[in-house]
Amino acid sequence: MPPKKAPAAEKKTLLGRPSNNLKIGIVGLPNVGKSSFFNALSKTDLGKAANFPYATINPEEARIPVPDPRFDWLCEVYKPSNRIPAFLTCIDIAGLTAGASTGAGLGNAFLSHVRAVDGIFQVVRAFDDAEVTHVEGDVDPLRDMEIIQTELRLKDIEWTEKALDALKKTTRGLGSTSLADRAKKEELATVERVLKTLTTDAKDVRKADWNNKEIDVINGLQLLTAKPVTYLVNLSEKDYVRKKNKWLPKIKAWIDANNPGDPLIPFSVALEERLAPLSDEEREEEQKNAGAVSALPKITQAGYASLDLIRYFTCGPVEVRAWTIRRGTKAPQAAGVIHSDFENKFVCGEIMAYEDLREHGSEAAVKAAGKLRQQGKPYEMVDGDVAYWKAGA
Repeated sequence: MPPKKAPAAEKKTLLGRPSNNLKIGIVGLPNVGKSSFFNALSKTDLGKAANFPYATINPEEARIPVPDPRFDWLCEVYKPSNRIPAFLTCIDIAGLTAGASTGAGLGNAFLSHVRAVDGIFQVVRAFDDAEVTHVEGDVDPLRDMEIIQTELRLKDIEWTEKALDALKKTTRGLGSTSLADRAKKEELATVERVLKTLTTDAKDVRKADWNNKEIDVINGLQLLTAKPVTYLVNLSEKDYVRKKNKWLPKIKAWIDANNPGDPLIPFSVALEERLAPLSDEEREEEQKNAGAVSALPKITQAGYASLDLIRYFTCGPVEVRAWTIRRGTKAPQAAGVIHSDFENKFVCGEIMAYEDLREHGSEAAVKAAGKLRQQGKPYEMVDGDVAYWKAGA
């Protein structure tokens, strides 16, 4: 008898909305540099930067091009008349204060704006400046991070308790025989476990281990602590240039203890504001003079990756374009990002890896090397694929 094949590992469902059009929100206490950071990142003055709390009330939105040397190389090779990189949609959200979960400050409006995004850039202030008041009176990043974590968790606990009460009402008197009844009971057990994670275990939802059925339930709850967080520490320009700040090791230790694995990126809003209006040549010169480079490309890439987003490319003399999809997307759904007809009438994809195109130098050479593959509906897209779609009439 031939040996039995090992069962294929179950594909892990991703936390969050099952969409390719995801957004990241800038979150933090008032006066930590959120709107100034948003303006520098988006090269706009949409964010209302001011030295008082709640200068931002309605969220501002901008699409930020995601730097990618692969895209730049493809543009050099194809010399297209149109170049469209991948974008990260970024939202500037009002400052959060202690008590927001019970409605203090702009509490409920703020938390509904956080609920509407898919990931979080948490801006943490680690610079002293007598000119810029701190809503808590003094600069203490650990206290600030604790406030935000507590407020997000408290709101999640409130929402989870409401969901639990509603479920308990509908599951009373259910039998255990029908599949629908069993599914309802499993949903109830998951929501109870979510509440235990937030209260007894004192953990963010994204830091617990969940199976696929549980993740489907959690995604329906739209919890704040299920969203990925990238910590951005705003330093003075002097500290950023010398790569030294008394708070950085303490912030790193706090993240390791509370949310291990979350990325931490130091940057300086003061430097970014100076660099933002400059031309590419001027920026290069200024970075050389300052002895430090902008952290914005790294921040944009980290935010994009935190949402489990990848891109594939379509190339030709008319257009080179990066298309954003979620990790694990199959070929027909990836084609559907361009047009729904490509998904509905999908035939196949002609796909080559970016690395193969780079190595061989042209499509013809990739084809001659036998590296151009025809892929059908089960194919899962890989970051950096170069694709041509074939669809039925």
